[in-house]
Amino acid sequence: MQKLFKELSTLDQRCYEHFCLSEDILMEHAADGMADYIHQHYSDHERIIIVCGSGNNGADGIALARLLHQDYEVSLYLPLGAKSKMAKLQYKRAQAIGVIECKKIEACDILVDALFGSGLSRPLDTKSQKLLQKMNQLTAIKIACDIPSGLQLDGLVQPESFRADITLSMGALKLGMFSDSAKDIVGDITVINLGVSRNIYESESDWTLLDASDLTPPYRHQHNTHKGSYGHLSVVCGEKEGAAILSGRAAIRYGTGLVTLISKEKRQLPYELMQSSLLPTTTTAIALGMGLGETFSEKSLQPLLDNNLALLIDADLFKHPLLLTLLKRDNIILTPHPKEFVSLLRLCQIADITVETLQNNRFDYVELFGERYPNVTLLLKGANVIITQGKHFYINPHGTNRLAKGGSGDVLSGIIGALLAQGIPPLQAAIQGSLAHTTAASNFTKNSYSLVPQDLIEALTTL
Repeated sequence: MQKLFKELSTLDQRCYEHFCLSEDILMEHAADGMADYIHQHYSDHERIIIVCGSGNNGADGIALARLLHQDYEVSLYLPLGAKSKMAKLQYKRAQAIGVIECKKIEACDILVDALFGSGLSRPLDTKSQKLLQKMNQLTAIKIACDIPSGLQLDGLVQPESFRADITLSMGALKLGMFSDSAKDIVGDITVINLGVSRNIYESESDWTLLDASDLTPPYRHQHNTHKGSYGHLSVVCGEKEGAAILSGRAAIRYGTGLVTLISKEKRQLPYELMQSSLLPTTTTAIALGMGLGETFSEKSLQPLLDNNLALLIDADLFKHPLLLTLLKRDNIILTPHPKEFVSLLRLCQIADITVETLQNNRFDYVELFGERYPNVTLLLKGANVIITQGKHFYINPHGTNRLAKGGSGDVLSGIIGALLAQGIPPLQAAIQGSLAHTTAASNFTKNSYSLVPQDLIEALTTL
């Protein structure tokens, strides 16, 4: 796990005030870290153009050009001049050793974007948009210094934002890099050390990035056990029985000892799944909402919920007034996609917004929900999954476009339900279930468009 920060200026200020590190020292370490990255990954015959802005992000780029000078064929392009104090100083240093400038963007092997750093909060002007459009059209390895130009710290991606292959983030990871829309422009992210260990540079944060290595599947270590030792998940089966079947099959595949589908009518089910019209007395967790439709009324659902069992809620229940009562429980997980979360926010009278507004402000609305319902575990689906309970927020960035297929969410519900049934607390069940889901999708070795839910369930065997 790694910490995420909404802004880094306060962390830089700590370096100035408490660690006696000046702005110049931090900048030199930033440039040195970028230079080391380039030296380690690219041969010295590469042609590099570094496009620099007029402020301190541009100053980082100018310093980088000085450090790469003589080792590579480096050119500086300063379309906005050098205006900040540090930009002027770094430009003077670069001139002193003969760093070459170019008057336009030319063909190159590596293009470095040092136009606008993480402080950008205003819309890009027309000149900047046209410049970034030319940069994006160039065939080259594209590296962003600090953050791709046009990406704001709140995660909003502006028109013509730089589309990086690699982002070299200064000092720590920025929360805005993990908005859904940022996923297509940040590329691979590496943190550059600014002269002190990240453990020293970073302060406390409510936001955490999940690493793939944080996954801990429910391996079985005890030998003297039976099926009842691993829980019993009951999945409520409604109009679209396929959704409940996918959830049930995923749950049994991910370690639950028993899975029962609760249905009003007899269904043709896979042999490994049981069915009943009543909630089995051995049930340890319930999964509800996937393909539910109108089959169950509030009155018929009530007997299934008149207990203290761990509960996963998905899909069709997010418009249901019954949900307001369920939100009082402690052992509950909600797994909405953006449209469902908008319905949930409206139902809870937190906000009445569009999906577009939500997607431009995912972090803010998740925080609002966590503040209102600190006992509830929320998993908001998306290109980057957000998981929260109270004031603790986690992002799973390992999702893949392979999961953009009907039924993928039902499989996720089954995986998380399996962990709940096995006694895993809700927050950890959501985190581990999400990581298992994305890792299984990543382990699928065939082309990106062909994954179906059954492949995803089978891929759980590879974890």
